[in-house]
Formats: sequence, structure tokens, C-alpha cells
Amino acid sequence: MEYTIQKLAKLAGVTPRTLRYYDEIGLLKPCRSSSSGYRIYGKKEVDLLQQILFYRSMDMPLEEIQKLLYSDAFDFEGALVEHRKNLLEKRDEIERLIATVELTISHHKGESIMSDKQKFEGFKKQKLVENEQKYGKEIREKYGDKTVAESNKKFMNLTQEDMEKMNKLEVDLIELLRELSETKDIKSDAAKKAYELHREWLCFSWPTYQPQAHVGLAEMYVADQRFAAYYQEKAGMDVAELLRDVIVEHAR
Repeated sequence: MEYTIQKLAKLAGVTPRTLRYYDEIGLLKPCRSSSSGYRIYGKKEVDLLQQILFYRSMDMPLEEIQKLLYSDAFDFEGALVEHRKNLLEKRDEIERLIATVELTISHHKGESIMSDKQKFEGFKKQKLVENEQKYGKEIREKYGDKTVAESNKKFMNLTQEDMEKMNKLEVDLIELLRELSETKDIKSDAAKKAYELHREWLCFSWPTYQPQAHVGLAEMYVADQRFAAYYQEKAGMDVAELLRDVIVEHAR
């Protein structure tokens, strides 16, 4: 079956403008144009759009989706299996949060006792799942499954006080990076303080601290657009490179 751009947009729950943009950047081109010049999409394009929307649901940048879909190594069936795995993980994540909410309601009714650890366990597991979905492959390739498992275990054992300290460290670090973005002085006391804050923040989840591993992580912040985008969103453009330079300067 074939679809015009309007009909495909309605079918997929996107706007015609989105499909026109996908065509312009080469992400999803129509199979042909009608005699009137309208874009026409066939079965192959419908399947591709489904894949694109799967990846967009995981916040993958369009550029990365395009590289993946049009790679010679792209496996359509394998991609569906991976999507299913991610959806099951999201379902488990939601079920854990529901269980936490239900236990909290029961606790407030006096029907059960909920420990402080239980109050935040669901949120910490959610964070680990999100990190695994976004960065798990890269982190495991770089540091190994054993190190990641030890890190996750340490993170799950953090108290609420630890979590608050960790969050405050990140807030202070972002503020320092904003200041450093004005001077770019990576040898300054402020830069050294930024390095120390980041190291302290890492040590809440890292089993052991190693300067070389810290530098390797900093390089990943720049090399992987997802890491770079996180810090850019928090503190401004090019701050990931600035943080990398600060860590390289002071960790070594």
C-alpha cells in the first residue's frame, strides 16, 4: 500500500512538516513522486519510519539514527529485538516505581513499614536503567562488565544523604564550569576546584578512583555527542571540551 505525505503523517502520528524535514536531510525519502509532484511512500518507507520513531523514543539524535539505518551492517530484525528489550526494561522501570508508590501509600496509611532505603530504591534503579539504555554499551566496552556491576552496586547502596551531596556537587560543578567558560583558564584555582568536584562526584559510584580512567571518561564526554549534549544543556556550548581539558590538566 502507498501513502501520500498527509496520510502517512496521520497514520504515524507525526506532522507532514516532520516528514518533509526527514526527506530534506535524507533520513526518509519517498519512494516516488506522483504526477502532481506529491511525495508517495511505500512499504519500505513505512517500515523505516517505524524504526526512526522507535529510536526517537529513546532520544537518539537524528544524525545517529541516519548512520545506523543506512549502515551496511544494519539488521532490521535485530533492531526490532533490541527495541523489544528496551521496552521491557522501561516496563520494568515503571513497575518498580508503581511498587514504590504503592508501598508509600500503604506506609502512610499505617498498613506497613517502609524504610528510608526503600523510599528511594525505585528512583535509583530507574536512574541505572536510564544510564544503561543511553550509555551502557560504550561504558561497558571501555571499563568492562565487572567494573560497571561494582559501580551500580555502590550507587544502589547510597543513602539519601549521599544522593543529596552528589546532586549538590553537580550543581556546584556546573556553576564553576559556567565561570570557567568565560576565562578558559584550565590552570586556575577554579579549574582545580572543578576537577576536585568532578572527582568527588564520580567517587560516589566508582568502586575506586584512577586518574587514567577519569581522563578516559573525560575524553568520552567530548567524543560522544550524547555526553557532550548533557553538559552543553546544563552549562552552555563547548563546556564538555572545557571539562575534558580541566580533568586532563589536573588528573595527570
